[in-house]
Amino acid sequence: MENSTPIDPYRKISARIIPLMMLLYLMAFLDRVNISFAALTMNQDLGFTPTIFGWGAGIFFIGYFLFEIPSNVILEKVGARLWIARIMVTWGLISAAMAFVSGTASFLTLRFLLGVAEAGFLPGMLLYLTYWFPARHRAKFIALFMAAVPLASAIGSPISGLLVGMDDLMGLKGWQWLFILEGLPSCVLGIVVLFALPDRPANAKWLSPEERGIVEADLAQDRQAASSRSHHAMWPALVDRRVLVLCGVYFGIVIGLYGIGLWLPQIAKAMGYSNAAVGFIVAAPYAISAAAMLAWGRRSDKRGERAGHVAAAALVSVAGLLASLYFSTPWIALCCLGLASVGIYACLGPFWAMPPLFLQGTAAAGGIALINSVGNLGGFAGPYLMGWIKETTGSFSLGMAALAGCLGTAAILALSMKREMRAMRETAARVAEPG
Repeated sequence: MENSTPIDPYRKISARIIPLMMLLYLMAFLDRVNISFAALTMNQDLGFTPTIFGWGAGIFFIGYFLFEIPSNVILEKVGARLWIARIMVTWGLISAAMAFVSGTASFLTLRFLLGVAEAGFLPGMLLYLTYWFPARHRAKFIALFMAAVPLASAIGSPISGLLVGMDDLMGLKGWQWLFILEGLPSCVLGIVVLFALPDRPANAKWLSPEERGIVEADLAQDRQAASSRSHHAMWPALVDRRVLVLCGVYFGIVIGLYGIGLWLPQIAKAMGYSNAAVGFIVAAPYAISAAAMLAWGRRSDKRGERAGHVAAAALVSVAGLLASLYFSTPWIALCCLGLASVGIYACLGPFWAMPPLFLQGTAAAGGIALINSVGNLGGFAGPYLMGWIKETTGSFSLGMAALAGCLGTAAILALSMKREMRAMRETAARVAEPG
């Protein structure tokens, strides 16, 4: 009897590529933010003020911004496998080299070069997902991939907290071992990418011809539905109003993400907790954030709605930040900051499902890179703003209020896209109707 069970290639694709992509992004994010734990002892050893640390934490994003679009366009030309491998090997080496920072100049230089090396990774991975998954599945798989970000903090925070305590092993400080032991694995994974990450479904030998046909047909239907409202050339996409609005939305989200994330260990330490305890305390909200990302991404796919989901999650973050200002009990204030982190991370799946709705091909490579690079300037602004406010006022309170304002603005901008996103969804549904 003929098997009538419908073929679903996306489960197989997800099982094959998403775990590796998550591991790559976990290491990328860990190497980007492990400086927050190194700072627990490095700042005192090297005499860094809060402002200098804020500059070093943030200057990464200047290098990232300058090289983001060129890197993503190269990825589109040469293929994800080769270019992602290059990115990972170079960032792993530079991250490990952070162990030999000796003063402000070398600190700022290596952090800038780390941003240059990593430029193109996230938008490249997001572009890569559009080669495999149609729009109707995209938010949940983007959320699954990007769950690596809070997982990096959930897993890496306890490890980093313990590594910082490894002083005088082979003559190195604990913060130096942290950079070495968390940097070099990225180089190894860069080599793994060359053998394990196919460029497109056509190169995936583990898909049957029928499965490839289903994927290609679904992606072709997406392109047809988007054709009347999409850019395919890069330069028109870069000045599209929708792209610029999404740049503003992501800027607000990222200010909150790094403004909290890169300072949270020091905030917890200032409340009187030990370095090891800080690692476990910081891990908890990120583990919850990973689960929230998956649930919110699935809900966004099920409802077929993006902008409202981004705005709602951002407003949860605003509530958490403002609530943290009104509680003097340390554990309650930390719970409020944890709630803010959950909201920020829940934004990401629905947000990154929005650009491919109106960007295709080279325009997608350039547009997604622009959104990510401009948005990631918030990764410079957030840590620097928090450092400057802490040094000026002696408190993080005004900084938390500023982060809340930025996230509130992001929510408003996202809601301004709601009607247009709905129109795109309705057009896609009409195109998908038979006949």
